[in-house]
Amino acid sequence: YPTLRSYVEVLLDSPEFFVMFWNSVKITLGALAGELLVGMPAAWGFAKFDFPGKKGLFTLYIALMMMPFQVMLLGNYLVLDDLRLLDSLLGIILPAVFSTFPVFIMYRFFEGIPLALLEAARLDGAGELRLFFMIAIPLGSPGVISAMVLGFLEYWNLIEQPMVFLKTKELWPLSLYLPNIDMDHAGTAFAASMVALIPAVLVFFAGQDYLEQGIVSTAVKE
Repeated sequence: YPTLRSYVEVLLDSPEFFVMFWNSVKITLGALAGELLVGMPAAWGFAKFDFPGKKGLFTLYIALMMMPFQVMLLGNYLVLDDLRLLDSLLGIILPAVFSTFPVFIMYRFFEGIPLALLEAARLDGAGELRLFFMIAIPLGSPGVISAMVLGFLEYWNLIEQPMVFLKTKELWPLSLYLPNIDMDHAGTAFAASMVALIPAVLVFFAGQDYLEQGIVSTAVKE
């Protein structure tokens, strides 16, 4: 018969659920903040600056983006071990900060900003930092938000990285909590899954318009 008992158990009688929920929040927000700080300048540099080795470096970015996590697993593990970041949330966040996928997405939108607009701003005395903050970010916001929405959905549901890099259960994200609920508590598993699904659904619908604008903006030419 219909009952909300499982939701009561998850929200009121399962403290480990909230611990892992906030672990997921920390991992996701930390990774997204890092991607903004690292990914946006990198994408802008690839889109609007010429420098030696640019084409080869961007090709390397694309190649790294296409590699699955399993290929990079050993290298990531050894680096995090040397940095003493294994079994810590920072060990999950740091590799995500330097992810190549958001750079590729934002690059496509920054590349579409007309050069004539940038040259006009330079003639008016705008420096490169001002161009980046006053022109690049506002005009490239659909690409930035698109990357953030896709990044949120990815990091909110991380499975392999936490499973490999985290040994302490108190550091697990919600994505590892759910598969470890046995079938004797199927109602609790369903309720926890629904609660975990809500943030992802809200973020998707909040960024849906920006995703659509981003797709349209790739067809606009100077």
